Amino acid sequence: MAIVSTKGRYALRVMIDMAENRRDGYIPLKEIAERQGISEKYLESILKTLVRAKLLAGLRGKGGGYRLTREPSMYTVGEILRLTEDSLAPVACLEEDAPVCPRAGRCRTLKLWRGFNDVITDYLNSVTVADLMGPAQEGNDYVI
Repeated sequence: MAIVSTKGRYALRVMIDMAENRRDGYIPLKEIAERQGISEKYLESILKTLVRAKLLAGLRGKGGGYRLTREPSMYTVGEILRLTEDSLAPVACLEEDAPVCPRAGRCRTLKLWRGFNDVITDYLNSVTVADLMGPAQEGNDYVI
C-alpha cells in the first residue's frame, strides 16, 4: 500500500505555507524552514523539485526566495504528491510503467485494486491547496 513519504507531507505543508504567506512576495527559504520546522537543507531539495516542475518560482540574491506560480486553487494535492512520491498506487501492478502481471487475466482482486486506486487518485485530484488553507482547528466552524 502506498504510504506518503516525509518529502510528500513536507511538500504539501510548504505549498500551504507559501499560499498563506503569498502576499509577502518571494519568501526566503529560511522563513519557510523556521515556520515549518524543517531543516533548510532538506527543504531546499523539496523546493528544487517544486521549482523544476514549475509549481514555484525561485529568485536568487537579496530579496530572493520562492513564490507560487499560480493561485492556490490551481494546485491539487495529487499533482504535488505525484512529484514527490515514487508511486501512489496501492499495489505494484498498478504503478506507472509496471510490467504486465502474468496473473492479470485471472486475478480475482485486480478490479478491487483498480477501483481503490481510482478512488485515491480522484480524491487527491479533487483537493486543492486552497482547500487546505486557513484555520485548521476542530470546532472552529461555528456559524451564526
